[in-house]
Amino acid sequence: MTIAVGVSGALWVLANLLVNRMRDRSVRATYISRALTGFVVAGVLSGNRLTQYSTAAPGASFVGSFIQWIWLPIVVAVAVSASSFVTERQQRRERRIIVDVLLIGTVGGVLGALLVDTARPNVVPGEVALVAVFSILFFGAIGATVHRRVRTLGVLRMALLGAVAGLVLGAWGVGDLGASSTRSGIVLGAIIGCLVGARWALIPAVSGEHRVATERRARAAVFLAPALGFIAIALVIPSLRTIYLSLLDRRGSKFVGIDNYLSIFRNPKAWDTSRFGLLWTSRLTVASGVCFLVFVLLAVRSRRRSGHFVEFGSASAPPLILAVMFAGFAVFSTLRGTLVNTLWWVFVVTALSTGLGLLIAVLADGVRFERSAKAIIFMPLAVSMVGASVIFRLVYISRDASKPQSGTLNALWVGLGRLSTGEGFARLLVGAVVLIPTGLALLAATRSLVRRQWAKIALPAAVAGGGIWFSLRYWQLVGTGLGGQRVGKSGEIIADPINFLQEPPFNNFWLMLVLVWIQTGFAMVIFSAAIRAVPRELTEAAAIDGADTQQIFWRVTMPQIGPTIGVVATTIMVLVMKVFDIVKVMTNGNFGTEVLSNNMYREAFYNLNIGLGAAIAVLIFVSVLPIMYINIRRMNRTI
Repeated sequence: MTIAVGVSGALWVLANLLVNRMRDRSVRATYISRALTGFVVAGVLSGNRLTQYSTAAPGASFVGSFIQWIWLPIVVAVAVSASSFVTERQQRRERRIIVDVLLIGTVGGVLGALLVDTARPNVVPGEVALVAVFSILFFGAIGATVHRRVRTLGVLRMALLGAVAGLVLGAWGVGDLGASSTRSGIVLGAIIGCLVGARWALIPAVSGEHRVATERRARAAVFLAPALGFIAIALVIPSLRTIYLSLLDRRGSKFVGIDNYLSIFRNPKAWDTSRFGLLWTSRLTVASGVCFLVFVLLAVRSRRRSGHFVEFGSASAPPLILAVMFAGFAVFSTLRGTLVNTLWWVFVVTALSTGLGLLIAVLADGVRFERSAKAIIFMPLAVSMVGASVIFRLVYISRDASKPQSGTLNALWVGLGRLSTGEGFARLLVGAVVLIPTGLALLAATRSLVRRQWAKIALPAAVAGGGIWFSLRYWQLVGTGLGGQRVGKSGEIIADPINFLQEPPFNNFWLMLVLVWIQTGFAMVIFSAAIRAVPRELTEAAAIDGADTQQIFWRVTMPQIGPTIGVVATTIMVLVMKVFDIVKVMTNGNFGTEVLSNNMYREAFYNLNIGLGAAIAVLIFVSVLPIMYINIRRMNRTI
C-alpha cells in the first residue's frame, strides 16, 4: 500500500513537471509522456504479478522485491521512448506511421508474451469484434463532437483510441482468463501496440498557440486523471460488465437477451396483484376517503377566502397530506412483491425522514437546548445500518406469551394490556395522565373553532381524537381493553404480544422505521442550515407587514428552502432504493419483506443465477439514475 501511494504521488509530480516543460520543449515532453505511459502500463501488469519474472522469490528482501517489480516498467519506458526518438527523425507521415506501428507493436507483442497463463484471455473473435466496433463508434462520435468541424485526423485518432479500449474490454472483460496460449497473447498484445503506435503517429506537430492550449488541457488532465481513472475502474467498467452479464444465462455462458429482465416482472413474487380487489374495502382506503372529503370541504372554503384550493399553513393542507399517506399505505399494504416493497420503502422513508427532519429543524430553532437536542437526534447517523438493525431487532423481538417479554415495545404493550384489564392505583394513574393532555387538546381545538382559526384546529383535534380513542379502549367502554392482552378459551386473561417482524404486511413499516431513525438527523441538520441561511430582511419585512410566525414560515421561509428540500428528498430516495443491510439483518427478506437489493444478493450469491442477479442490479441502477439526474440539476441551480 505504501509503495502504491508513493508511486502514485511520484507519477503525479512527474506529470506536473512534464506539463511545465511542455511549451518550450514539446519534443522532449512527447518522449517523456510516452515513456510514462509505457511505465504505467508495465507497472500495473508487473505490480499485480500478471507478467513472468515479476514475482520475487519467497523470503526476498524489500530491495530485491522492488527490483523484481521495477525492471520491466523501466525497460518498457526506455523502449517506448527510443521508438519515439526514431519516429521523430522521420519527415514523412507515412514513414512515421510505419515506424511507430512496428516499434510499439513489437513492445506490445513482448508484453503479451510475458503475460502469465492466468492472465491470458480466451479470445472469442465475435464478441471481441462486437465490443470493439461499439467502442470505435462511441469514441469516434466523441471525436466528432469535440471537433466542431469534423476533422478526419481528430476523429480517426479517437476511433483508434476506441479500438484499443474495445479490444482490452472485449478480450479481458468478456473472455475467460487462463485458457489461452502464448501465441494468442503475443498476437493480441501486438495488435493493441500497433493501434497505439498508429494513434501516436497521427498526432501532428503543433504551433506555439497550440502548445499553449495543449499545456492548458494537459494540466487539467493531470488533475482530473486520477479521479476519472478511479471512476472508470470503480464504476464505469463494473457497470458495463454488469450490463453484459445481465444478458447472459444463469451460468454466464449463453446469450439470452432481455429474458432476465422479463423474468423479473413476470415473477409473481415481484409484483403480486392478486389481492387488488381488497383495496377498496381496506380501512386505510376508507380513512383516506374521509380525509379527502374533509379536504374538499375545507378547500372550497379556502377557495372562497384566499382564491386557492390548497395552501400550506391553512386548514386544508393536513387532511390532504393524511389522505395521500393513507392512500399510499392502502395500496402498498394490499399489493405484495419485491418491487412493491421497494416502492413502499421509497414512499414512506422519504416522506417521514424529510417531514420529521423539517419539523424538528423548525421546532428546535432558537430553543434553549437547541444544540444538545440536535446532537442527540443527529447521533443515529453515526450508527451503521447493521448496528441499527440489531438494536431495533432487540426492540421488536417477541417471546412466547407464557414468558416475560424482553423486547421493549412488546414489554410496554403487554404491560399496558395488563393495566387496562386489571385494577388498582396504577391503572387510574395511567388513565388520568392520558386524560389531562386530551382535555387540554380538546379545549384548544374548541377555542380555535369558536375563533374560526381553521389552520390551528388540525393538531389539537388530532391529539384530542387519539386521546379519546385511547381512553375509550383503555377503560373498556369500547372493546375488551387496550394492549397486549386477550381472553383465552377458559376465560382467563393471557398476554398477546405483537410479532412486529413476522406479521405481513406492516412488518415492512417497522423495518422502515430503522432507516427513518437514521436519516431524520441528516435531514434535520441540512434543513437547520437552510433555515438559518434565509435572509433576515425577508422575515422582518413580512413581520412588519403583519404576518404571524406561521405565515412567515409557509410563505417566506418555505419558498427559500424549497430547493434544499428537493435535494434532501432525492438524496434519501437514492439511499432507499439501495437499502440492503436492514432487510438482510432483521428478516433476510422473509415474511414478505423482500426488496430489490436483497433479492439481487440472493439470486447472485445464493442461487448462483448470475444473469438474473446482474439484471436486478441494472434495474436498481436505472431506477436511481433519474433521481440522481434531478438531484444534480437542483444542486447546479443552487450554485
